[in-house]
Amino acid sequence: MNYSINMRAAARGYQATLKLVRKYAILLILGSLILFFSFLSPYFATRQNLMNILVQQSHVVIAAVGLSFVMISGGMDLSVGNQISLVGVATSVLMMWHDLPIPLAIAAGILIGIALGLFNGFAVIKLNVHPLIVTLGTMNIFSGISYMISKQSLILNLPAAFKFIGQGYLFDLIPFSVILMLITVLVAAFLQNKTYLGKYIYAIGSNEEAALLAGVNVTLVKLLVFALCGFFVSIAAIVLFARSGSAASTIGSGTEFTAIAAAFLGGISFTGGEGRIWALVAAVFILGVLHNGMQLIGIGTYAQYVVKGFVFLAAVGFDVRHKQLFFRRKTA
Repeated sequence: MNYSINMRAAARGYQATLKLVRKYAILLILGSLILFFSFLSPYFATRQNLMNILVQQSHVVIAAVGLSFVMISGGMDLSVGNQISLVGVATSVLMMWHDLPIPLAIAAGILIGIALGLFNGFAVIKLNVHPLIVTLGTMNIFSGISYMISKQSLILNLPAAFKFIGQGYLFDLIPFSVILMLITVLVAAFLQNKTYLGKYIYAIGSNEEAALLAGVNVTLVKLLVFALCGFFVSIAAIVLFARSGSAASTIGSGTEFTAIAAAFLGGISFTGGEGRIWALVAAVFILGVLHNGMQLIGIGTYAQYVVKGFVFLAAVGFDVRHKQLFFRRKTA
């Protein structure tokens, strides 16, 4: 009898340990990658390089946080990179070509980002098709508008006060862009975990029909989700263009791939209803550490594309497998 009790206790302990490992696996992977590249390159674990990773990934984290609202609700936004391009170019044009004060130009850029998100939301609701299809179209619209606004030219020498957002340090110690990143992550985590809006977003992603029957205004929540995505993406655009110190319509394009890959890797399901901000942030830095580490050990750009592609496929495969196991347990 004591033997059977001990076996049951051991089984429960094993299950608890396994659950804990699964929950924090993303952090274990990040830590393992940092140790791996620290061993391979003496330059990786230096303070300067680690700070560079934080700064380089700050705009990606902010954009991925915005995208997470859409994905948790069961949607998708492929236009994130082109939104960054359009917002950054528009903000730069207002400052450089129209002499608008920097605070007003930034405010205008944020409003443009929110408007782009609302446009996506309205299109999704009116066309009544999956956001993946809608944003595949709007990404081309936003890209075209960006090139028209910039007149296909490079805007150089953005104001020093504006560049401080992406290049400056507080007390010569903490990058300002990293502070902005932390603030946006905390705000997003609060909205998703501590507000009714966050509960509604998870509810819609889990079962839209059930949420509708429960009295949730699904249409309004979807609009707010895309508006929030546009808001965070516009902040990401300002950080990226301020760090670049110049503006061009090519800047920002492709960010959506990294953000989507990080979302899947961080446990945000393609079908919605689940996801954690801290895991998403860890996933962004896994991709950032991979990129930085591969550069330091001499792996070429095209080989990096191959590795990132496999990481993306592995993340999607894990998501599909997780959903299948969950469905089997539910129907068993």
